[in-house]
Amino acid sequence: MNQQNNRKIVFIDIDGTLLMENGIIPESAIQACRQARKNGHLLYLCTGRSKAEIYDYIWDIGFDGLIGAAGGYVENGNEMLYHKKVTPEDARHLVDYFNANGVDFILESNTALHGSRNLQPHLERRIYGDLLNDPEAQERKRLSPHPYIATLTYGDEELYLDDVNKICFLESSLPFHQIQEELQDRFTAIQCSIPIFGEHSGELMMPGIHKASAIADVLNHLNIPREHSMAIGDGLNDMEMLEYVQVGVAMGNAREPLKFIADEITDNIEDDGLYNCFRKHGMI
Repeated sequence: MNQQNNRKIVFIDIDGTLLMENGIIPESAIQACRQARKNGHLLYLCTGRSKAEIYDYIWDIGFDGLIGAAGGYVENGNEMLYHKKVTPEDARHLVDYFNANGVDFILESNTALHGSRNLQPHLERRIYGDLLNDPEAQERKRLSPHPYIATLTYGDEELYLDDVNKICFLESSLPFHQIQEELQDRFTAIQCSIPIFGEHSGELMMPGIHKASAIADVLNHLNIPREHSMAIGDGLNDMEMLEYVQVGVAMGNAREPLKFIADEITDNIEDDGLYNCFRKHGMI
């Protein structure tokens, strides 16, 4: 193939696109990514996750770079292009607001994920069930420990940090729209795409930071025309990304608003959606 004319740069979401809810990556997706790179295409992870959440088994597939924290952190190979952080003042305001209203949350930095005081039991209840009274829930935890739990650090400190990329919060008695309104002058709030956090959970990012702005910076850094770009995702934080690139692809399991704005829709993640997309576009 003519590498210069046909080479694509593809930005790939993780949760719901590359990684199934059970934490497993379909073998077809692994094969597709490795074969596409072998054929000369560039593949970048483009995720709401911070770097501390990119497990080794994800990196082991092989990627050319990372857009993390939904656009707040960018790596090209082993080179960091930039790292944008929440101001300490805004982080403090958020922590105080969530603690006062009983909202469990995660402050994400590149080195660690910092969980609020009651986060672990709340998350474990959502993942496994009633660990105190249900032997089946206890057995689920023993046989299938969720990898996300192991990435979290906890403490009784007030979590006033100065290296926060973004924040996730779990579903609570406080409605999503109320949190959105309270924090709208400091953060952009979108609903979260991680099922274990609950239907009304959310992500908070700095205003003006999203996947598309980071993709534009990567393309500029590499001097690659936007016409050679493709992106594939499933969540609401993928909307700007799919609208910006030349070909925006929604997974079959994507949220409906994303399907509406996508250029095309591939199959579900369980039905080889990523592999079939790459094959359709002649990458493998």
